[in-house]
Amino acid sequence: MLRYLRVTNFAILSDVTVELGPGLAVLTGETGAGKSLIVEAVNLLRGGRASADIPRAGAAEAAVEAIFEVPADLRPRVGGVLTAAGLPLSSDDDGPGAPGAGDGPPEVAEVVVRRVIQRGGRSRTYVNGALTTAGRLAELGGLLVDLSGQHQHQGLVDPARHREILDAFAGEPAITGEMTAAWAALADVDRALAELSGDERERADRVDFLRFCVDELDGAGLEAGEDERLAAERARLVAVEDLTAGARAAVAALAGDDDGGDRLGAVDGLAAAARELDRVVRVDASLEPARRQLVEARVLAEDAAAELRRYADHLEGDPERLAWIDDRLELVRRLCRKHGGTLAEVLERGAALRAELDGLDHRETRLGELEAARATALARAEQAAAALHRSRRKAATRLEREVHRALAELGMGAARLEVALAPRGLGPHGADEVELMLCANKGEERRPLARVASGGELSRIMLALKLALRRADEVATYVFDEVDSGIGGATAHAVGALIRAVADHRQVLCVTHLPQIAAYADAHYHVEKVEAAGRTETLVKRLGAAARKDELARMLGGAATARARAHAAELLDTAGRRDGAAAPGPPPAAAAPRAGRRVRAAAVN
Repeated sequence: MLRYLRVTNFAILSDVTVELGPGLAVLTGETGAGKSLIVEAVNLLRGGRASADIPRAGAAEAAVEAIFEVPADLRPRVGGVLTAAGLPLSSDDDGPGAPGAGDGPPEVAEVVVRRVIQRGGRSRTYVNGALTTAGRLAELGGLLVDLSGQHQHQGLVDPARHREILDAFAGEPAITGEMTAAWAALADVDRALAELSGDERERADRVDFLRFCVDELDGAGLEAGEDERLAAERARLVAVEDLTAGARAAVAALAGDDDGGDRLGAVDGLAAAARELDRVVRVDASLEPARRQLVEARVLAEDAAAELRRYADHLEGDPERLAWIDDRLELVRRLCRKHGGTLAEVLERGAALRAELDGLDHRETRLGELEAARATALARAEQAAAALHRSRRKAATRLEREVHRALAELGMGAARLEVALAPRGLGPHGADEVELMLCANKGEERRPLARVASGGELSRIMLALKLALRRADEVATYVFDEVDSGIGGATAHAVGALIRAVADHRQVLCVTHLPQIAAYADAHYHVEKVEAAGRTETLVKRLGAAARKDELARMLGGAATARARAHAAELLDTAGRRDGAAAPGPPPAAAAPRAGRRVRAAAVN
């Protein structure tokens, strides 16, 4: 739910703060006081477009910020959206959202949203302190706020939305999920068939190209890592003289002169040192480890000298081998330039080309396999569509019954909302065309909503649908902006009761001019336009019991007379009795706002 809202420098809203609790909150006030601006500010929090003239005169920018408390059943969905967008999971996090340790998405209990609108229309969007886009906010905002108003029934009259409404009411995500998966599998097979069933001439050209490439790579006989092995061998052949000289010099250093000279090698020196220790170790036994190490070192030096002699004796140049290596390395480099960056990538490319060529060479076999796979996938999709149709048919009956019951309470007892299901081509959402139809009066034919419903009728139909969908709709807060258009009297009481019923399951913020609706509120806020220091600004006040009765009296007759107050008290009593309890009082105290935020929605009595 929307727990905290602050709007600054937003047209005539210089600095307005509202703290909200669960249940139904109403905003009332004279026309032009600023109620619609508050609704517009809330719309920005759900990703709505920012108008260029929003900032207050003299201000460089306007700002809207809010704290949303996420209902328990929506927390995984909100966590999933934040994670997918790479946004922090809370305002205390520094890094982007990441999947939790469990199998599902992390659960998010609170979201902080801020929109800053600069003069000229540019805006900045923050979620949990991280900069993001309005588009990303719209994905999240669809779960946080649903806005319905007298000019915002487009979704209700748009047949493209009716399938979503019916499926949401059916509440069987496993069936819709199976339909989506089955269609995706069928589409994959169809794509593979299209690729294999292309133009025959293009296929023949492709086969020729593939065969040329495969023959070239097979003829080269490339082996993994051979470029590195050949490069190492080439380096040895090029440096054969240096290697020989180095090996023989090392032998001389170890074994001394081989030509009878006087220079002693390391082997003789180690032997002499060992003999000296042989002589004195009898006197001091602690020299024994050193003597033993000298003996071992002499043996190792003799072995090394023998190995180096063999190396130098067998090392010889091979110009023909060197030339062959150069040619081979050039071939490897040419094929790498042509088919891939490295030898490993060339080998991978060769395997892929062979697989594609094999598939095309065995086209008829592959076509048969794909046709069989398509038959299986089509059967699965048709079964899923049939199951979805049965689900929709049952849901349509229930939805028609529940909406008719609500419409009767709203003064439209003769009207009937019907869900028309017509067959259509199989697709990702099944094989049904769904459209909501209305028979507004007894004896008339049913027609599409857009052709028969007035603004007032649409408002009541929308309320009836919201009531029916209140348990299935995945949204935290409903905002109703003057949905009471065109109604009054007993119907207004019924509208108030229905809005109150919706508020039993989700938080509702309602802008209304009807006292019959305002009487059902858990919290009543008065929006007032005042002049201060030569400027016009809007104040929002939370009304206490006495002030609330005065406001209802004003809404009833324009002045808070004794008779109007008595009527207001009667409205509150009626609303309380219809609600099954005493007249609603103030909601539970909302959590205190963050430090540094100035609260201006004080209760007045």
